Amino acid sequence: MAWKMVTDPLSNLGFSALLASVPIFYLFWALAIKRMKGHWAAASSVAIALAVAVAGYGMPASLALLATVNGMLFKLWPVAWIVITAVFIYNLSVKTGQFEIIKNSLASISDDRRMQALLIAFSFGAFLEGAAGFGTPVAISAAMLAGLGFSPLYAAGICLLANTAPVAFGAIGIPIIVAGQVSGVDTMAISQMVGRTLPFLSVLVPLYLVILMSGWRKGLEVWPAALVSGASFAIAQFLSANYLGPMLPDIIASISSIVCTVAFLRFWHPKQSWRFEHEAASTGREELRYTGGQVFRAWTPFILLSIFVAAWGVKSIKDFLDYYTLYKLQIPGLHNMVLRGETPVAAVYAFNLLSAAGTAILFAGIFSVPVMGASVRTAKEVASQTLASLRWPIFTISTILGFAYIMNFSGMATTLGLAFASTGSIFPFFAPFLGWLGVFMTGSDTSTNALFGKLQEVTATKIGVDPVITVAANTSGGVCGKMISPQSIAVATAATGLVGREGDIFRFTLKHSLILTTFVAVLAYLQAYAIKWIVPVYEKAAAVTAAAPAKAAAAAFDPTVGGVYLAIAMAVVVVITLSARIMGKSNTSLGY
Repeated sequence: MAWKMVTDPLSNLGFSALLASVPIFYLFWALAIKRMKGHWAAASSVAIALAVAVAGYGMPASLALLATVNGMLFKLWPVAWIVITAVFIYNLSVKTGQFEIIKNSLASISDDRRMQALLIAFSFGAFLEGAAGFGTPVAISAAMLAGLGFSPLYAAGICLLANTAPVAFGAIGIPIIVAGQVSGVDTMAISQMVGRTLPFLSVLVPLYLVILMSGWRKGLEVWPAALVSGASFAIAQFLSANYLGPMLPDIIASISSIVCTVAFLRFWHPKQSWRFEHEAASTGREELRYTGGQVFRAWTPFILLSIFVAAWGVKSIKDFLDYYTLYKLQIPGLHNMVLRGETPVAAVYAFNLLSAAGTAILFAGIFSVPVMGASVRTAKEVASQTLASLRWPIFTISTILGFAYIMNFSGMATTLGLAFASTGSIFPFFAPFLGWLGVFMTGSDTSTNALFGKLQEVTATKIGVDPVITVAANTSGGVCGKMISPQSIAVATAATGLVGREGDIFRFTLKHSLILTTFVAVLAYLQAYAIKWIVPVYEKAAAVTAAAPAKAAAAAFDPTVGGVYLAIAMAVVVVITLSARIMGKSNTSLGY
């Protein structure tokens, strides 16, 4: 028999919201104050959430447990899969000595840690976010910074903070596309509204990063480079979000930022390079000790990674791969057994074997083995070591989404959303914090839009505010919660060898997360009442699409186009792989 979700179990929304907040307050306490290891904090938070769901909300224990298991399965695949494959490529690059060439090539551009953070954490990380999302940029860029010699805590924290600017348009625009589908607000209008909010943040984040790293005086020394990095990103983000839509802003903006920053550093450089206290003083830019072919070969695994994740983000290719290898399982005993109002909540686990971003990264890793000059035996050893080192982060990642799912299926998340919505005319200020809370719980801007998108639209309409403002604010505020999400922190600790120190990273990022969310909240409030001219003009979209045309479109799907695109992408990969082997052949005898 189905169970009907309760959203006000104490018959007082304020008290019910406090009850729903107990697991979240506990998780904050466990990480920020107690500094509990991530896996223990996640497991104990799930236990408390289960207790509140069953005892406080009256949810049957069997449904509560099944909801938790459903969330844990989702994070094992595809999210944990991304982390495993991404860290494998980095570890193999280190094992074969290729990462030493990467370090030297970067140091020849700039040995200043502030400049390296701009290029890798901000610009390159944004490209990976745009192509794949779901933890890929933090896993790769944090590992690279740690390998370059960054303090592991700063490598993790900086990459989490840098990942703020691109998240809304991540994974080829999926968060905004989902926001439009759920809320019924025009997707292009949401893209435009986010594209008129986040550029203000994007232009500030690079300078924010370097000040956080090196202090006010040393940070302001490099404001010209930070401005070039942030402004080139923000301008491209604004133009592409407003005129092209939500799918390409991250890709275009990140490439713009990389090109402009590298070009600028050819003509300008800090008078004195800055390094961390634990490092020896800088002797200036390093001389490039390798040939162009050797440098190209060393970077090839990450070039291949970028090509694969970008190709996997193309809808026709994803559809082609899913056509043959997408398996869906309705969770027995949970699917449609929870009613939200009169609507049953689906519980379907999708296992997308080939279209998962982690599989794209795996293919990049397979092609990288011969490029790096590694033997099959070495690759197997590195894979085994990678899995062993990631066992606790994988557990944390999986468990924390079990926490998110029990919050969602029990009605606790809805209670919190309704409490925010009850703030009346000042709701636009709190709308970003609702998105922030959703990302903290789920680790995903896409998930927070699915969770709260419709609530944002309904509440805005009720108080007489254009709903595109609050739906976009849900997305824009959500990006600021990414850096404190236990899932994101688990990915960062896995990449930097800080497993067990999740609490330290949480304390490192929490203040900055709140500051940036408040900045977005002020913008959203001004957009609602003071600068209405910034809101895009759009036609109201239908909230419900007829099922029959959708089914007809699915039945008419032709996989040929996706197969052709995939073949082209693979041909490009083969050419690059062979070129890297030939051009870097003078550096093949690495003994692996």
